[in-house]
Amino acid sequence: MSAPKACIEPPAPLRSRDGDPLFAEPWQAQAVALASALVEQGRFTATRWSEALGAELRRAAAAGAPDDTATYYQCVLTTLEALSAEHTLTDPAELAQRKAQWIHAYEHTPHGQPVKLTVAAGE
Repeated sequence: MSAPKACIEPPAPLRSRDGDPLFAEPWQAQAVALASALVEQGRFTATRWSEALGAELRRAAAAGAPDDTATYYQCVLTTLEALSAEHTLTDPAELAQRKAQWIHAYEHTPHGQPVKLTVAAGE
């Protein structure tokens, strides 16, 4: 006679303190995971990440940005870009070019279709 199989529920999405999903978009989880990986790899310290993100959040608040998750994750992204340049993990010009390519791809993708970045050879 075999033992009964345990019924394991799939994990629920992470939730914030107020019960909302922690990540509204996949890129938000990816940005936080990237920051964590860069800290683990020693590219910058957890303290430097925390200080830089805190400073960016204060700048956003001073500029009148709403205190919401969209602002928070925009600050996460801005901080990642700044620390990547500060620690020469990327070239700022190359980053600006790639951002422009993504914007172009997004603006030229039909509604409901996945955005695909196609970069010509040599770019």
